[in-house]
Formats: sequence, C-alpha cells, structure tokens
Amino acid sequence: MLLNILILASAVSFLFYGISCLLNSGMKEEFYRYGLDKFRKLIGFLQLLGGAGLLVGFAWQPALIIASGGLSLLMLIGFCIRLKMKDGFWESIPSFIFLLLNLYICIQTIGLR
Repeated sequence: MLLNILILASAVSFLFYGISCLLNSGMKEEFYRYGLDKFRKLIGFLQLLGGAGLLVGFAWQPALIIASGGLSLLMLIGFCIRLKMKDGFWESIPSFIFLLLNLYICIQTIGLR
C-alpha cells in the first residue's frame, strides 16, 4: 500500500516536472543558468517518460524497475550538478529526496519479483 502511494506520488511529480521543463519559462532560465539549456527538452522528455513508466509499472513490473532506476540516475545527476553549482541545501534537497524515493521504489520492486 505505501509503495503504491510512493509510486503514484513520484509519477505525478515527474509528469508535472516534465511538462514544466518543456513549457515553463522559469525552468528554461534554470537550465540556462546551469549551462544545460541544450538538454532541457531531453530531460523534460525523460521525466515524462519516467513518470509514465512508473504508472505503467502498476501493470507491468519491469517498467517500474526501469523507470524508477532511470529516475534515480537522473536525480543523482541533477543533485551532483546542483552541488557543483554550489546551490544551497534547500535548492538541492528535492533532487536528493527524489533520488532516494525512486531508489527505494526500484529496490522494493526488485525484491518483490
């Protein structure tokens, strides 16, 4: 039950972030600030794909493992970039929390097989 709630929360978050990444001008400025503006659309697409993969994972477990593992990796990279840019704790913590959340989902799902 808790795992399903966490999966749904992560999926909704990444669908929202993916759309924001593609459409929100504030997100465009963030990617420019990090020097990653050429990767913004790719990252937005990967977030949408990951969020959708988490939802598909309710019916097909391999999708859940792939999506949660991929989102964990994406958030690890995001967290490292924020540290490199010397962002503060509060700016960096969301990527770290989503890293841990999706890593937990991945590990728990692998353990269910």
